[in-house]
Amino acid sequence: MLVVTSVLLLAAVGFLVVALVTGSIWLAWGSIAASAAAALVLLVRWWRLHWTRGRHRSAGQAPGPDHVGSSQRAPEPATSQPDTSEPDTPQPETPQPETPQPETPQPGGAAAARQPGEPAEEDTDAADLLLVCEVDDEVLVVDERPRYHLPGCRWVGTRTTEALPVRQARELGFTPCAGCGPDAELATRHRATSTG
Repeated sequence: MLVVTSVLLLAAVGFLVVALVTGSIWLAWGSIAASAAAALVLLVRWWRLHWTRGRHRSAGQAPGPDHVGSSQRAPEPATSQPDTSEPDTPQPETPQPETPQPETPQPGGAAAARQPGEPAEEDTDAADLLLVCEVDDEVLVVDERPRYHLPGCRWVGTRTTEALPVRQARELGFTPCAGCGPDAELATRHRATSTG
């Protein structure tokens, strides 16, 4: 029935569009008739579902699976054993031991400093930070590690790195390594080139 309703509604829309384009009054009436037929089909379907449910209820039967709505449930079968359960009394809850959740390090800050084997964050001077955010010199980053480094940093060693402009590394949340001091070095280079 839903397929018939869908077809009728599509026909009604089609008739209406063509009637608006061509100005034909008969197609407009055809659109109204198709809409009314779709409404009638939906009404018949609704009536049949409610009539079937009412008939099953009066007979004391649960409706079949095709007639059970999402909010209805078949009745529980009766048992011949008497109910020996005690009345509902609140039971004290036994506290469950909490499992410690692993801390996910955020780029930079104290969480990154606590990560095993991670170098500390460079304490960057505000003037150096302003210069570093303007330069496009490349620094090295290691995947899933919060620091950026200068080439030749001892901590990087043989780790796989990716070169990024320092401005982009900062925007992505990376922070400078205290071991190689990229911010101080890049700021010094920038000052030397701008004055020379």
